[in-house]
Amino acid sequence: MSNANLLLDVIKNMRSLADSLQALADAMPEKEPKAEKATAVAEVKAPTLEEVRAVLAEKSRKGHTADIKALLIKHGADKLSDISTAEYQSLLADVEVL
Repeated sequence: MSNANLLLDVIKNMRSLADSLQALADAMPEKEPKAEKATAVAEVKAPTLEEVRAVLAEKSRKGHTADIKALLIKHGADKLSDISTAEYQSLLADVEVL
């Protein structure tokens, strides 16, 4: 067999393999990876005012009152009820360092 015939056989076999792989891919059920990511993000719930207040109260009882006051000011308010709910997660992260 000549080299040209060998190459033609290889090409024919590769096309057959590609067709088989395509048939296999078409037969497999589709997954929804975007839905899984959305579920994972949805599982992280935002802390409530009461949860943040409880954490701050515990830290205050442990002697970190001045630090907590400084963190409240850093997050844009003099008291917890004036802080945006969007800031709660960041505030809690800062408080955990204390």
